[in-house]
Amino acid sequence: MRGVEEDLAAGGGPAHAGEPRLLDDTDVPAALAVCAQDPVAAVLATTRLEQAALHGLRRVGGQLWGYDAGGRLAAVCWAGANLVPVVPDAAVREDALDGFAAFGRAQGRRCSSVVGDAAAVLGLWDRLAPSWGAVREVRSDQPSMVIDHAPAVDPDPAVRRSTPGEYDLVLPACVRMFTEEVGYSPVAGTGGAYEARVRSLVREGRSFVRIESGASGPQVVFKAELGAVAGGVAQVQGVWVDPARRGEGLSEAGMAAVVTLTRRAVAPTVSLYANHYNERALAAYRAVGFRQVGTYATVLF
Repeated sequence: MRGVEEDLAAGGGPAHAGEPRLLDDTDVPAALAVCAQDPVAAVLATTRLEQAALHGLRRVGGQLWGYDAGGRLAAVCWAGANLVPVVPDAAVREDALDGFAAFGRAQGRRCSSVVGDAAAVLGLWDRLAPSWGAVREVRSDQPSMVIDHAPAVDPDPAVRRSTPGEYDLVLPACVRMFTEEVGYSPVAGTGGAYEARVRSLVREGRSFVRIESGASGPQVVFKAELGAVAGGVAQVQGVWVDPARRGEGLSEAGMAAVVTLTRRAVAPTVSLYANHYNERALAAYRAVGFRQVGTYATVLF
């Protein structure tokens, strides 16, 4: 089999069946078709591929790795800030992950996480771990849940899209959520990538909040974002309730509002994933009407 380093140098183009290759813009439609086989599991990759279909892979800021089998593209892996393997056909999983791992070893680690369907993520990490070194955390069991109907509880009428003028209220809540979830602050100075991401989500109408008046002025008591939207799926991320207000049912009613607003104007299917040990959050999502359809995994560096 031709070496992966040769593929990296050569770029896209024909490859023998059963070989990994670096894909180019002409491969994006076929890659989207691979992702469409499991749109919930693949939504993080599909988001980037839909952008690449419009603007080209180079402008989107990542690479696309592929694996051909039986004369067709059978698996893909988005390699950007996150590494997202998509291998819907279990029959080619081992060979495809071998190929993707060869690309990863040749390039070295450039991502902050490996995330997606658990079988693909954990299989890829098993292959990369010896050469990529230390990892901060492996979250191997994250139930992937969806809702594609009206929520089972009444939506909170106070939950709405945030506005650009509320960015200075939204950002601290996002930072608190991230720090609680990951263990460190995502903010390093001002005007960084995290701040730009939050600002973009607010501007695009993908940030949802409940804001109340407090002793020191308005404050966010519930918030959530649509972190990925593609292929008819909107993935909710960053769900957070102010610790002082937990236990009041804000998460259930707030998520019901997010589902309602999202299904009305963004995508018919709303998804999310959470750590298996976060029983309170999982119970809240089930109460809203979410059901588990798979399992995600995340490797954090």
